[in-house]
Amino acid sequence: MSGVIKAQVMDEENIRRALYRLSHEITERNKGTSDLVLIGIRTRGVPLANRLAAFIKQHEGVDIPVGMLDITFYRDDLSLISPQPVLHRTEIPFNITNKKIVLVDDVLFTGRTVRAALGALMDLGRPRQIQLAVLIDRGHRELPIRADYVGKNLPTSRREIVHVRLTEVDGEDRVVITETENEPH
Repeated sequence: MSGVIKAQVMDEENIRRALYRLSHEITERNKGTSDLVLIGIRTRGVPLANRLAAFIKQHEGVDIPVGMLDITFYRDDLSLISPQPVLHRTEIPFNITNKKIVLVDDVLFTGRTVRAALGALMDLGRPRQIQLAVLIDRGHRELPIRADYVGKNLPTSRREIVHVRLTEVDGEDRVVITETENEPH
């Protein structure tokens, strides 16, 4: 995490409560769990999808399939990231055709990550429906994409960076904002 922490906007309990609420919203909007699958976008979308599945199991008594999606080669900024991008695995051990997919990510910002994820999913099958769940929606969309389920709307300036830190990846649960010296492009 670069930069000085400007604010902590969520702690472990806030994250837990947001995910618990989202798990209920997902099952309500989908009228239960029939044909429902969760797919997390690497990296932090994966543990969030697993946590949502655990909450759904608590209140619905059903195991929801969870997959992991790597979007590296679907990004429109691949050449800007690295001359040798690291490819991770996509692990979706179930057929997505005719499923109701809830795509899960940590932060919705420009919409470009979600656009890449939609392209990757369409190469894997033809889902009945794709919905989007994010822990943080920080605005500044560059594409016409919106989340169906939002843990927290967090208006930010373009100079601010939202860092979602999760125990499974970072050893702690919290969401903080740092500020860059230059506005990102």
